[in-house]
Amino acid sequence: MLDCLILGDSIAVGTHQQRPECVAYAKGGWNTWQWNRDYLKNNLSAKTVIISLGSNDHSGVKTKAELQRIREKVGVAKVFWILPAGNLKASNVDITKIQTHVREIAEQYNDTVLPFTPNSDKIHPTAQGYRELAKATK
Repeated sequence: MLDCLILGDSIAVGTHQQRPECVAYAKGGWNTWQWNRDYLKNNLSAKTVIISLGSNDHSGVKTKAELQRIREKVGVAKVFWILPAGNLKASNVDITKIQTHVREIAEQYNDTVLPFTPNSDKIHPTAQGYRELAKATK
């Protein structure tokens, strides 16, 4: 079993840069549905799993159902959810709705939710924020 696995979008890519010892299934710009289409078939067993998804979801993505599918496959690992701080206005989804989905799934499994302060784009963490996320997941 892997020690650490990072799943997700560009925020997951940035987190992996701070946690290079982890295996990462991550791609910038991907929404939750795209991630599931390409990665859900992989073995997601690890002692620690870090998930960052939702920032790229739009009104056509069933975010809660897609995130639930991931969490069910992860199993009994220690799971950290990086709480999306923002999204593009073109997504037509209020970020608080996505944040609620993340919190509800995390609560269901007794997982840890990690909020962060975004940089000027209002989506991604600052360099210090990435370091703090990496430290919090160790």
